[in-house]
Amino acid sequence: MLVEHGISHITHRKIAEAAGVSLGSMTYYFDGIESLLSEAFTQFAYQMSDDYRHRMEQARNRDEACEAIVDMICGEKIATSYNMHVMYQLYAYANRNPALKIIMQDWMCRSQQVLEAFFDPITARALDAFIEGMTLHYVTDRNPLSREDLRRMLAKIVG
Repeated sequence: MLVEHGISHITHRKIAEAAGVSLGSMTYYFDGIESLLSEAFTQFAYQMSDDYRHRMEQARNRDEACEAIVDMICGEKIATSYNMHVMYQLYAYANRNPALKIIMQDWMCRSQQVLEAFFDPITARALDAFIEGMTLHYVTDRNPLSREDLRRMLAKIVG
């Protein structure tokens, strides 16, 4: 729904229709559209964290962790069109609704904790920002960086 309609056009009625439930159940379970969107974004962030963690758990050492990072930036599992659309909506919505920044902050913490299995906390934080930024660049850039360029950039960050 977020991708199809955008936040400004989401209503309880549209969601109820898409979910095949009564409109009354929407207002019964959610205080308002903001609580519904908060729950949707929270679930999305947890799913993304699970995908991220699963990919990183396949790595056995720092080199494989770096390769997993390249895969997350360039691959088709994390940086999908759908995921990017929802992320853009979350960024914009949280910017206007500071109480929802906790969703993004918690997501960042989970990502950094996963990275800390291979890297010190400062490097993990830098890598988290790198992954987020480069993912946005990768799906937006007319000429995205190659996997090799990304590997070279990662090597500079991880030392």
